[in-house]
Amino acid sequence: MLPLGWVVALLLVALTRKKRWPVIVALAVLYICSMPLVGNRLTRWLESRYSAVAIDQVERVDAIVPLGGIFGPPVPEGHLFNVGEANERLEAGIQLWQWKKADWLVFTGGRVPWAKQAEVEGALSMRVAVARGIPAERIVVTPDVGNTVDEALVVADLMRARGWSKIVLVTSAWHMPRAARLFRGAGINFVPFPVDYQIDPARSLTLLDFLPGAAGLQRTETALREVYGLLFYALTRR
Repeated sequence: MLPLGWVVALLLVALTRKKRWPVIVALAVLYICSMPLVGNRLTRWLESRYSAVAIDQVERVDAIVPLGGIFGPPVPEGHLFNVGEANERLEAGIQLWQWKKADWLVFTGGRVPWAKQAEVEGALSMRVAVARGIPAERIVVTPDVGNTVDEALVVADLMRARGWSKIVLVTSAWHMPRAARLFRGAGINFVPFPVDYQIDPARSLTLLDFLPGAAGLQRTETALREVYGLLFYALTRR
């Protein structure tokens, strides 16, 4: 975790140099990053970059592409699918296809290099979609990918191979700014369809927003990872 990494680094400095200021700074960083206020504000900024779209307002395109990160740890055969917090990506992809927004539904073949996976995430998504009534012959699972950069490149290759000109890109609202930049950089023409909004912009601040907690630290971590990605792409002009 990036904020927690800063804290550990500062504490190591304190231990090796026997100085107090790294400890004070580390605790301050930990407190600030653990406040729900910080993670919520960062997440809200990311989510505000792309507005929610009514499904009936989405134009018809060649294919619908929900990005990965949908499932939790694998479960034994015959158990319920273990969908994670970003399951709205899968649900949106299925509903867009059912609304006839495209003839094809594309799932990326997510595989984490260090995890033991019997099948790629795209194959799991396909099984869910088929169980929901989508014909298997209308579903494409891409080759293995490890991150959003890989997803953009493999989808670009697929579009060129099949002669597709435009897709609907489905991902979490807080992830859409980074994903959109990568897909645009890969030369992909797409309609953004953000889902999985985390923050209610009309919500008022309360005392709880200033009380640190593990959930607040996790939200800050997730948002900072996206912000760092955007800064990196801006500096490298990607």
